[in-house]
Amino acid sequence: MTSAPILMYSSTMSADMRHVITHEVHDPFLYIEIDSKRYTAIKSLEAARMSDVDNMTVFPLEVLGFDDLRAAGQSPALAELNTLVEACRRTGVSSAIVPSDFPLGVADHLRAHGIELTVDNNVFEMRRRVKSPAELAGIRRAQIAAEAGVAHVAANLERAEIAEDGGLLVDGKPLTCEDLKTGIRAAFLRNGCEDAGLIVAHGEQTCIGHHAGSGQIFEGEPVTVDICPRDTESGGNSDMTRTFVKGEVNEELATYWRIVKESFDNTLAAIRPGLPVAELHRISCEPISNAGYPTQLTKKPGEVLTEGYFHSLGHGIGLEVHEAPGLSQNDAVLVAGDVIAIEPGCYRQGFGGVRLEDIVLVTETGAERITDYPYELTPVTISRGV
Repeated sequence: MTSAPILMYSSTMSADMRHVITHEVHDPFLYIEIDSKRYTAIKSLEAARMSDVDNMTVFPLEVLGFDDLRAAGQSPALAELNTLVEACRRTGVSSAIVPSDFPLGVADHLRAHGIELTVDNNVFEMRRRVKSPAELAGIRRAQIAAEAGVAHVAANLERAEIAEDGGLLVDGKPLTCEDLKTGIRAAFLRNGCEDAGLIVAHGEQTCIGHHAGSGQIFEGEPVTVDICPRDTESGGNSDMTRTFVKGEVNEELATYWRIVKESFDNTLAAIRPGLPVAELHRISCEPISNAGYPTQLTKKPGEVLTEGYFHSLGHGIGLEVHEAPGLSQNDAVLVAGDVIAIEPGCYRQGFGGVRLEDIVLVTETGAERITDYPYELTPVTISRGV
């Protein structure tokens, strides 16, 4: 961490800002943190709620001279920028650390008035790596919504009938990816969440990275459900993937499932604080490469993989769906308090593939799997959420 002052200027749509200000603020404002002391320069409309935040000193813009600056002929935008300079002056900030998305216009104005700003994303990443109790509770609620969404898909696949052409029918109508997405979004809403990312893909679509999926689903083909609900109360996200097959599972898909599940199990067993993520990624690749399929570790330099295990193991998750640490060949090390999504997979272009994904809390002694849902390819109706 750093002892240097921290500045942020954004709404709470920014994950870095939402980490310190847990209620929603739609307009951007200045946040100053010096050791354990916190300050905001903000529109008076928001001052009362901001005053309820622990250890927060609130400067409404009027207190910082906004009205006087307007009376002197400054535009609202320039007057607000000058109130931010005054906030820094009052708090003694002459230099500060800022995130990389700090607005350039605001940075230019502060620098022009003698305030030194240094971008240091690592500081902000590390602040968010260890989840607060409120964030972790929100992630758990989001996971309940994710399981409800996946359960909706499994239930519809289980009760689907198979038409003469192999297409799936529910209540006499073609079962489509679009229909299943609608039901998933409804499950999110019933469980206090909104849609932060949604894939229901079938057949060869399941081999195309982040293909959202479309069209009627058919017997015997893989159906990948990769969904990210966001808890509306906390902003915490979850991320979950299952692959289903309605009807007989062919040998190739069965092989993919077996080696992906082995990869998943080995990865889960290895998670602990202090483990380099590069080693975790290596562990996940081993069963798949041993079966003869390419991975990020076996490919040639410069080669672009489109088959096998062509992506990384996963990512951190919290106030953003994808955040630190990335689970690939990098220098990050797991820390207690990380929440990570592990998602190995194996695929073939023109055919499809299998991916499994859970979210896992890194604990002081190992790992806690937050997800609680079966992994089998055959869809079975279970009760999750509401």
